Amino acid sequence: MALDLGVLLLVLLSAVMHASWNALVKAGGDRLVMTTLVMTVPAPLCVAALVFLPPLQAGAWPFLIASTLIHYVYYALLIGAYKHGDLSQVYPISRGTAPALVALAAWALAGEALSTRETLGVAIVSAGIMSLAWRRNGTRLAAESKAVVMAVANGAVISSYLIVDGMGVRQAGSAFSYIAWLFLLEALPLLALTLWLRRGRVVAAFAPHWKAGALGGTIAAGSYAIALWAMSLGPMAHIVALRETSVLFGAALGALVLKESFGKRRILAAAVVALGAVLLNLGA
Repeated sequence: MALDLGVLLLVLLSAVMHASWNALVKAGGDRLVMTTLVMTVPAPLCVAALVFLPPLQAGAWPFLIASTLIHYVYYALLIGAYKHGDLSQVYPISRGTAPALVALAAWALAGEALSTRETLGVAIVSAGIMSLAWRRNGTRLAAESKAVVMAVANGAVISSYLIVDGMGVRQAGSAFSYIAWLFLLEALPLLALTLWLRRGRVVAAFAPHWKAGALGGTIAAGSYAIALWAMSLGPMAHIVALRETSVLFGAALGALVLKESFGKRRILAAAVVALGAVLLNLGA
C-alpha cells in the first residue's frame, strides 16, 4: 500500500527535521542540557493545546506510559553514544536497525502484512543505512566501540517506541492529543533530572545552549508529530522506513557542518537507502 504523495512528502520533511535536531544535540557542548531543552521547549504549547484537544481515549494510556518510559532509555543511550562517536556513524546505526524490526513487530502485533516487494524495500533500506556506518579499515577505538554498542542498543529501543506509539496513536481518538501528552510526559521528568544534576550552576549550564535548544525543540516536536500523525493514517513499516532516510541528511550534516568524513562509499550507501524507500512505497 503506497503512501499518499502529501503524506510521503511530509514524512520526508520529518526525516530532515529529525536529522537536524540530532546534529544540534551532537554539536552542543553539554548534550544533557541540549537534549533537555529540545524536549522541554514544546511542553508549554502542549499544555495549552490540551485545553482544546479532545480527551485521550482510555485504551491509549498504557501505550503512552510505556512509550514515555522507553523514550527515557532512548535519550540516555543517545547522549552516551554521541559522547563517544560521530553523528555520521552513531545516527545511521541507531536509526538503521529500526525499519526491519518495526516491520517484523508490525506484522506480529498489528497484523500488517508486507508484500515481497515491500519486504525487499525494508531490507534494502536497513542494509543501506547500516552500511553508512561501516568502517573501511575495520579498526575501532575503544570510545568508538562504546558508541557502536550504544547505537545498536538504541536501535532496538527506537523500534520499541515506534511500535508502541504507532499502536497507541490508533487508540487515542485524536492523534494530536496523544502527541501533546507524549511530549509533556517526556519533558517534565527530564527537566527535573537535569536541574538536579546541574544544581548550583543551572544558569551557567543552560545559558550557552538555550537558542540552539529552542530551535532543536521546535524542530523535534514538529518532526515526531508528523511521524505519529502519518502512522495514524498508513502502515507503520512504510512510515518508519521512509522516515529513516533521515540518515542521508544526518550524514550530510555530519560532513558539511561537523566536518566528519563522507566518502564515495557512503554516497553509494545513501543511494541504496533511497532505492529501498522507493521500493517500499511502490506497494504490492
